[in-house]
Amino acid sequence: MTVAATLDDIPDAELDRLAGMGFDWIWLLSVWQTGPAAQRISRSNQQWRREFEETLPDLREEDIAGSGFAITGYTVHRDLGGDAALARLRARLRQRGLRLMLDFVPNHMAPDHPWIDEHPDYFVHGSEADLARSPRNYCRVKTKNGPLLLAYGRDPYFDGWPDTLQLNYGNPELQQAMIGELERIAGQCDGVRCDMAMLVLPDVFERTWGIRADLFWPKAIESVRRKHPDFLFMAEVYWDMEWTLQQQGFDYTYDKRLVRPAARASRPPRARALLRGHGLIKTSLPAFWRTTTSRGRQRRLRPQCTQRPRSLTYLSPGLRFFHQGQFEGRRTRISPHLVRGPNEPVDDQLAQFYARLLAVLRQPMVRDGRWSLLECVPVWHDNATSDNFIAFRWERNPREWLCVVVNYSPQQSQCFVRMPFPELAGRTVRFQDLLGPDCYDRPGDDLLSRGLFVDIPAWGYHVFDVQWLA
Repeated sequence: MTVAATLDDIPDAELDRLAGMGFDWIWLLSVWQTGPAAQRISRSNQQWRREFEETLPDLREEDIAGSGFAITGYTVHRDLGGDAALARLRARLRQRGLRLMLDFVPNHMAPDHPWIDEHPDYFVHGSEADLARSPRNYCRVKTKNGPLLLAYGRDPYFDGWPDTLQLNYGNPELQQAMIGELERIAGQCDGVRCDMAMLVLPDVFERTWGIRADLFWPKAIESVRRKHPDFLFMAEVYWDMEWTLQQQGFDYTYDKRLVRPAARASRPPRARALLRGHGLIKTSLPAFWRTTTSRGRQRRLRPQCTQRPRSLTYLSPGLRFFHQGQFEGRRTRISPHLVRGPNEPVDDQLAQFYARLLAVLRQPMVRDGRWSLLECVPVWHDNATSDNFIAFRWERNPREWLCVVVNYSPQQSQCFVRMPFPELAGRTVRFQDLLGPDCYDRPGDDLLSRGLFVDIPAWGYHVFDVQWLA
């Protein structure tokens, strides 16, 4: 039996647990008010319904609430307790040193948003020819001022989302109205994740709709920060446009380029190049890992294969971004149209891995230290497996650092990890693995001359705490 809950029903014990795990932020997805129009579409769309039934074999009609991205207003959903319940939750988070992040969806609104009647010029209109040519991207909408032919919200590579209508960023008044929405959101939280933020960039918008638009994000971010100087902006972004959005004011951007190759194949040279970019880009990038597939189907990966990119991404510089159910190894994607998910068994091995990883991430060295890549060189002249490694270190001072070494490949590999650090001379150095049982004592002079020798199985990794013994 599903029991309705509001934000007030989140227990203090759960907030204490999250704070104790070392988190700084809590991101709540889909808190905003939605309406009956999008819900009807979600319940009647047969393609979506098949996905819902794959996720929930016992699917009930009340499980389908409608997408949290089909917003009718930036007020907290009445079923979650409204704005007052969010304010109380935010106060409880602050008591524990936690900051609150919410969503902002710049590209589209629900088909029953009040602006449909009040400001139809805020939306992209179509013609009969558009509808005939592209019926999956346009629809007829009844309004108080008569019927309109409007575009569904979409990105340029896929059909439109039929439970949304596309906002027109070529209209300066729409841009100002959306800045007003952002300013209101900023009064209720400490930061926003901006959904598909690249879709409103002028070149992307014009390519999608043939409509010229002015820059939106620099104006919006500046306006919010005049009232809330410490407000944080994070962009969901694809198509190698991370740096573009950082230049326009975003503090963080998704870094799918690093995560997706790690999940699909062994590409250490590309991953090293992306990690070098962290040092070039002054604003950090979030590292995160999903245990789900895009269609909701379960995908089983070997624990070693999944832990390898996790250890790499989460120990790299930037915001560490975790999802609900990730620590337990839940693998089924829960559609934003659903209010319930399936029961899944806990992956005890993965849960233990995350407990150890979070303990490492809580260390001040990884939170506030200096990060640098380390060079990996062949052990002998015709052994090319050294190219399979990625190694880096975190340090707070010359005698307090971590060394991370990952075999980013499906084969046993060897290398020397170069350690050109003069303070090693004449010392005995201990390498204690924080995510495994290994412990090695090595002469500092040998480390200086040749480096640290490692021989690691496929997908293997070490996170060494480096200690001076003498």
